[in-house]
Amino acid sequence: MSSLPVPYKLPVSLSVGSCVVIKGTPIDSFINDPQLQVDFYTDMDEDSDIAFHFVHFGNHVVMNRREFGIWMLEETTDYVPFEDGKQFELCIYVHYNEYEIRVNGIRIYGFVHQIPASFVKMVQVSRDVSLTSVCVCN
Repeated sequence: MSSLPVPYKLPVSLSVGSCVVIKGTPIDSFINDPQLQVDFYTDMDEDSDIAFHFVHFGNHVVMNRREFGIWMLEETTDYVPFEDGKQFELCIYVHYNEYEIRVNGIRIYGFVHQIPASFVKMVQVSRDVSLTSVCVCN
């Protein structure tokens, strides 16, 4: 399966019940602190607000949002079920009050959203990852 360009941008229309599915493989060992970043932008440019910001570092995940150019209080978890060199499936489910984050079918976190999912216009996936697919399921 061929790789998608990284960073990868996808115009979207999210609503309650949607799911963003990202499939790929880390391109570096976790010893070297590889990173995976997913951003839900409220417009088609990177200067817009970010309704959901997810960054996976080698040993933890940081989640946040950016409103009017200001980052809010970040949330972190040290539970990260990604594995060195192994393909992953990252699913971000849109619920009424939160984004539910699952990796390979395992729930790792719920991020309460303050910006409605209906405001999200673009998903961007970036950093140290080889992507095989990014899609939105409704």
